[in-house]
Amino acid sequence: MPASLAALSEAEYSAVGRRATMKLDARIMPGMVIMFIMNYLDRQNIASAKLAGITEDLGLSDVQYQTCISVLFAGYILMQVPSNIMLGKIRWPGIYICVAMAVWGVISACVSTAQNFEGILVTRFFLGFVEAVFFPGAIFYLSLFYNRKQYALRTAILYSGSQLGNAFGGLCAIGILQLDGVHGLEGWRWLFIVEGAATVGLALIIALLLPNSLHSLSGFTTLEKEFLQWNFKKDQGQQDDASEASAWKGFIMAVTDPKTWMIMGTLYAVYIAAAVTNFFPTVVGTLGYSRNQTYGLTAVRTGATPPVLCVIVMIINGFHSDKKQERYLHIVCPMVVCVVANIIAVSTLNTAARYFAMMLMPSSFYGSTVAVLSWAAGSLSQPSIKRATALALINAVCNTPNIWTSYLYYSSPRYLAAFLVNLAAAVLAIILATVTRIYLRRQNYKLDHGLDTGRHGPTDAQKAAGFRYVL
Repeated sequence: MPASLAALSEAEYSAVGRRATMKLDARIMPGMVIMFIMNYLDRQNIASAKLAGITEDLGLSDVQYQTCISVLFAGYILMQVPSNIMLGKIRWPGIYICVAMAVWGVISACVSTAQNFEGILVTRFFLGFVEAVFFPGAIFYLSLFYNRKQYALRTAILYSGSQLGNAFGGLCAIGILQLDGVHGLEGWRWLFIVEGAATVGLALIIALLLPNSLHSLSGFTTLEKEFLQWNFKKDQGQQDDASEASAWKGFIMAVTDPKTWMIMGTLYAVYIAAAVTNFFPTVVGTLGYSRNQTYGLTAVRTGATPPVLCVIVMIINGFHSDKKQERYLHIVCPMVVCVVANIIAVSTLNTAARYFAMMLMPSSFYGSTVAVLSWAAGSLSQPSIKRATALALINAVCNTPNIWTSYLYYSSPRYLAAFLVNLAAAVLAIILATVTRIYLRRQNYKLDHGLDTGRHGPTDAQKAAGFRYVL
């Protein structure tokens, strides 16, 4: 501990910690949440555009529309690992993410110029290619500033951006589609123009606010900066050092670590079930409501709607996971709820029952997701380039269900195949999380008894600091 911190009383130390952490949160989290909202809006507004008539105006078949959804994730998956490796090496990670945000805003606005299937296909591919920078970059970026006792809550706050985007996306669509016919443009074209332009403007503002490292914070006292650096180091066992390993070595360390694949398998199964969010307006639309009622049901009309409930559950689950320093049960319990929700969806066409099931789904799999991502960031923590690579690799592979699951949502209104696959995936996630916990518990046993944990265990610095895996 730095001498300046060691000289403080317990009350003074706690006061400095609270003040420094609150200032850090105020600098980072609002911007990251807004970025995720716009990331989600620009990615998912094609679902709102479908209800507004994009398929009819461009003559898209069902398969072509599904391909337009899935092709985004082809570009999204290709760029994630290279982008995060770069992010792990550069000095300006905050600026890098904001530049990517501005670029994807421009591309999203360009979707409005599409005149046919090919035009939509090309713009959606490049939109995914650039948006790939954000989410794996964001979860790595947060790991540069927060330790394992803080990370799950911040991941939950970050992830709330996607649900707020889902919530307000419907309401924004209602408002923007009122421009239908203005300057001879269809309402769905205005949807892409307005939301894309807003993304560019917000990116420029956020770039001025986000810090780039714990060592280059502005607006913090020396004592506050020392606390934040010490708070990170004492948990991780060492400070991040981008020069500690090469990009190639970090990649090899990530892909050969069994923890990467076990956590990846767990998140992959969760994301299979979560792919229903790509079709949420469409699935809710089968309940028999009008277009605006469907937008409203997927938005924030009442406190019981899926996105609002999802945000509440994610925040509570993330906060409690950090407080208890436990991940496994915070993954499994939400997925049990997901199992129940999919059983309901498979079993009945009753409107109330199916809407209740769809209300439970997002909160269950996203509540679980924040704990899985926290598990990954904390278990694959050092060297930092390994963490950056592993997080991107996990997220890239786990987004592949967004490509193939889009073809499961046929045979409206039951969508039996889709919900059966989601049910099986939820059960698989529980099984794989259990396997991961058993493995990490054995690693902790070896650490407790001075046994060799292999080349994929903690670094020597972490071992010396008493590092243990969070279960």
